[in-house]
Amino acid sequence: MQHIFIVGSKGIPGAYGGYETFVDRLTEYHQNNSKIIYHVACKSTENGEMEYHNARCFKVKVPNIGAAQAIYYDVVALNRCCNHIKKNHIEHPIVYILACRIGPFAGHFQKAIHKLGGKLYVNPDGHEWKRAKWKAPIRKYWKISELMMVKHADLLICDSKNIEKYIQHDYAQYYPKTTFIAYGSDIRLSIMGDNNEKYVQWMKEKGISSKGYYLAVGRFVPENNFETMIREFMRVRSKRDFVIIATDNNVFLGELVKKLHFRSDQRIKFVGSVYDQELLKKIRENAYGYIHGHEVGGTNPSLLEALGSTELNLLFDVGFNQEVAEDAAFYWNKNDGNLAALLNKVDQMPGEKRKQLGTKAKKRIAEAYRWEYIVSEYEKVFLDL
Repeated sequence: MQHIFIVGSKGIPGAYGGYETFVDRLTEYHQNNSKIIYHVACKSTENGEMEYHNARCFKVKVPNIGAAQAIYYDVVALNRCCNHIKKNHIEHPIVYILACRIGPFAGHFQKAIHKLGGKLYVNPDGHEWKRAKWKAPIRKYWKISELMMVKHADLLICDSKNIEKYIQHDYAQYYPKTTFIAYGSDIRLSIMGDNNEKYVQWMKEKGISSKGYYLAVGRFVPENNFETMIREFMRVRSKRDFVIIATDNNVFLGELVKKLHFRSDQRIKFVGSVYDQELLKKIRENAYGYIHGHEVGGTNPSLLEALGSTELNLLFDVGFNQEVAEDAAFYWNKNDGNLAALLNKVDQMPGEKRKQLGTKAKKRIAEAYRWEYIVSEYEKVFLDL
């Protein structure tokens, strides 16, 4: 029996995010696997335990201490893992940490886990230290933390081939042991029909129509290139809207309003967040095209979801996005007029051509990113097959 302890996600069930969805799917597909038992840390306002997908979910009470919450949560969760392993005499456990937040503590926990006969695995995520939202000292911490996590990990599971190359190149002095397992997705259609009341009402409220909009979904932060996307869209001749589903960031929004004066363009529509996943899937399906500006990180969940739902995908030209979509999408860069020219080119694309691209995109997801395949790859690594 292989015990796997997972630390770093907000927990399951209920929380939505990349790591949370990953842990949910991993435990779902392995819930009847007699060779694996999962123990999942869950961020909470109270301590306790529950069972979900046959996994032991242990709640970690985290005080409201601002930005330090994430580090506190990981450290306390890891201590809880070590105590449970020791108390229950668990042999050869694997502790899998998602993200590189606790580098300064990595050496300590590797020693503790080794002493218990276990191994420490790490998912390095993307280039967190590159994100513009962090001030310089915090970016420096992220970089140092990443270095220390790489140094003390027994195995790094990278969800992007480009991240794996980066780890091998930048931290070659530590001879890191790495493997590549992508993030997963699915290609099923939304359970909502075109006449679903909730969907119809949402479209009516936002003033948009099926195939009458381009779509962008993601955190509203500078490194997702919303400035370039909005500026370039304002230049195109299209009568379609540009619908932006994003998290709130009033400071960044104010900066873009001042810089771009996009409020005068009625086609650009910020519609808030959509947490109903079936509704979001339906909105993706009926978009004329999807514009993806993410340039930091590994395999991006919103890109996989777009490729599985939207026929026409226009992606920022960076290695992370190229390795996922390959030739099933078009690519753009930050050069003046580049995205605008691409949008003008595809705006009148024949339906048959869009359909072909959509089929190719779904095939790409089915062959390399479907959850069943991703989870089976994790089984091989966890059981060392």
